[in-house]
Amino acid sequence: MVQVKYQVVEHNGGWAYKVNDVFSETFPTHQEAHAAAEAAAERQQLAGRTGVIEYEDPSYKWHQEISDAGDRPETSVEDDLADPAPTSDTDAAR
Repeated sequence: MVQVKYQVVEHNGGWAYKVNDVFSETFPTHQEAHAAAEAAAERQQLAGRTGVIEYEDPSYKWHQEISDAGDRPETSVEDDLADPAPTSDTDAAR
């Protein structure tokens, strides 16, 4: 299964998320960038429609395949600055 990792990082005087070396738009706050990364990761999990795809390989041969709409990658959001979620009611009250 393909893994897609969204990382929240400082970028262009604000915050963004990135996948590999590709950055999102810049957000003014860390919280907005984190929320956008979570939303993008969630959308990546949504199934589309099964359909036929056609492509040409490096030797100029054409191929047709069925693209399964349920074949979605696993996603995660990595954010070194995010507060960990409370693990109990006691932690939440602090």
